[in-house]
Amino acid sequence: MKRSTITMILISSLISWNVVGCSFREQRAETQQNLEENYAKALKAYDMKDYDQAFPLFQKAAKQGDQNAQFYLGVMYYNGYSVMQDKAEAAKWYRKAAEQGDFKAQFNLGTLYYNGNGVMQDKAEAAKWYRKAAEQGEHQAQYNLGVMYYNGFGVMQDKAEAAKWYRKAAEQGDPMAQFNLGSMYNNGNGVMQDKAEAAKWYRKAAEQGNQDAQFNLGLMYDTGDGVMQDKAEAIKWYRKAAEQGNQNAQYSLGLMYYTGDGVMQDKAEAAKWFRKAAEQGDQDAQVNLGALYYTGDGVMQDKAEAIKWLRKAAEQGESKAQKKLKALGETW
Repeated sequence: MKRSTITMILISSLISWNVVGCSFREQRAETQQNLEENYAKALKAYDMKDYDQAFPLFQKAAKQGDQNAQFYLGVMYYNGYSVMQDKAEAAKWYRKAAEQGDFKAQFNLGTLYYNGNGVMQDKAEAAKWYRKAAEQGEHQAQYNLGVMYYNGFGVMQDKAEAAKWYRKAAEQGDPMAQFNLGSMYNNGNGVMQDKAEAAKWYRKAAEQGNQDAQFNLGLMYDTGDGVMQDKAEAIKWYRKAAEQGNQNAQYSLGLMYYTGDGVMQDKAEAAKWFRKAAEQGDQDAQVNLGALYYTGDGVMQDKAEAIKWLRKAAEQGESKAQKKLKALGETW
């Protein structure tokens, strides 16, 4: 009799548990559905720049634990979208999302720590969060972690480790990582020196418009360093960099036009590129432009203009300009 009663109680308890369990699962499914709906509505409003509608929806979903909503709430606080700008609050929400594994939030939180923006500056903490994002494949975090290892910011300096992270970002197409990796191979810094490998990575960055890579690739073709010497190819890459304002490329392009090296000699074109570099403070370009004005070579002769450019170079300590001015009886 007693055994029968106990058995009934146990069975009743199990049935009751199953019913509660089922109800709980249904409630969870309903909550999840509502959360996803709130997030979807918020994201749609955000994409339409309707921040007034997006903010409360993100806020609701974020408080329910949705990591995507937490990330966007951080973005809204960081930028002051439909709320008073508050970078400490942004950091709070980025952290919540980051702790759930959101790589975008991890990257942003790392950047806040790196710059001391909304949090106390802490490069070690920045490196920690960059690493978490980098390990998930975030190329900007990989690049930044490379920079930190290269310079010893927040981590022990380790150029081989820097090269490792630059490579990961470079292989994803990050042009700055490609340029830096190329430079490391060019100089044998953290990796075995390999000029051909340097040219390979410079080319990848150059083709994406990185002006420093374009100049360096031009220089390699100009000198035949790591590639077959090809003056026409050097001119091509110098020009691309020069047109973006790279003063080294402007000077080099001017020099090639002046000497007719790999291009039809054109002293007017040389003067044009020397001027662009000179206006950015390039001493050699200032000296050369001054010399062209002094002799009237490629430009209308103008000794006052010549002295002007020689003086600019002399004021920077350029010895040839100083000697020329002294010979002319001019001061600087």
